[in-house]
Amino acid sequence: MVFEHGHQHYYVVWETSCPAKAFLLEWWADYARESEPSMARHYIEPQLKRIDDTHHRYTAIIGPVGNASQIHYRATSYSMSTKHYSISRRSEAELTQVLVISDNQNGPTEFRNILSSIRRHYGSHSTPDLILHVGDSVQNVRKLNDWQKQFFSPLEDGGGYHHSSPLVFVPGNHDHDKARTSRNGNVYADMYHGIDATEDLGKPLVANGTYHRFYHTTSLGSARCIVLDAECPSAEQSEFLQRELQSEAFQAAHFRIVAIHIPPYIEFWDPYTWNHKNEKRWGEHIRLEYDALFRKYRVDVVISGHQHNYMRATVPRKGSATDTGSITYAIVGGAGGTLDLVRVENWHMYNVTYLDHHFVSLEIKNNQLRWLAKNTAGSIIDQFSIAR
Repeated sequence: MVFEHGHQHYYVVWETSCPAKAFLLEWWADYARESEPSMARHYIEPQLKRIDDTHHRYTAIIGPVGNASQIHYRATSYSMSTKHYSISRRSEAELTQVLVISDNQNGPTEFRNILSSIRRHYGSHSTPDLILHVGDSVQNVRKLNDWQKQFFSPLEDGGGYHHSSPLVFVPGNHDHDKARTSRNGNVYADMYHGIDATEDLGKPLVANGTYHRFYHTTSLGSARCIVLDAECPSAEQSEFLQRELQSEAFQAAHFRIVAIHIPPYIEFWDPYTWNHKNEKRWGEHIRLEYDALFRKYRVDVVISGHQHNYMRATVPRKGSATDTGSITYAIVGGAGGTLDLVRVENWHMYNVTYLDHHFVSLEIKNNQLRWLAKNTAGSIIDQFSIAR
């Protein structure tokens, strides 16, 4: 599986049932311009983590990749190699297709149905350029069977997009293990360790009892996307958010996107846990603190999961007295988990509500953004466009 790891790097993870000797990650690049020669082959020694007797995990980071138009990689040793996979890197002027999914946890059958619909959407000879997963990939991060049954196996059987379409991973409440110890058991959630060598994200997954941070910024074609961690609000994340929202790269982007697992405005949930287990408080800091910043700094789209259905609101942003733009809040929590069908709040803002499983194709090309939501049958349930 390959994850985006900032604009210039990719994070690759693979696993064997027994330890293999002399494993290396081999990668090389192609360039669109003839003036730039193809890059020589690189061999990276991976990090090995023994999970148990039959799970040995390897990780390695590809990059920096420069202006490469395509990246190729494979895991190899003296005696065996995996198939080689290719990652396409689009320019801002080219069409970038982003598959947006969320909340497949504990619903592998429905997840497989959604993946079948996704394969029909993209066709047999095309794949999304990126996958934006907005959280809750598994029910329990400590259970290896959940990872295999609910995430890895459906992805493999559903087209294997995770080999060539880098995942932008937004942590959900089920993707977290908040034990905050070196034995926390969350063995697949360190894809942003060391990203860009920043002070925050350069820390290990767990150091001195402190859980590592997921928040970071990446590019989706001509859009900039800020990824936030809804589960672990902190002064550091708030400072990061303000800094990134004001940055030249974010403000100069054609489109400004925020991805965070818990939506600012939830309407459907289990009434008992919402009212009696205080789950209505989970996302308060997002609505009360972050959303004012989203509007002030002209965010175009806020993408969330958590609520297991589809909702979309496009409303006036009103970040300032002179702001005439709009902001769209989209909830895309329908990749397989048990649906939320009972209304617990009404914010009187959502334009579209769809109470069934679905996925979204986000298409970005230069100054055009198109959002296309489809159900399991492949029918369009919602769409909108933004032009700049």
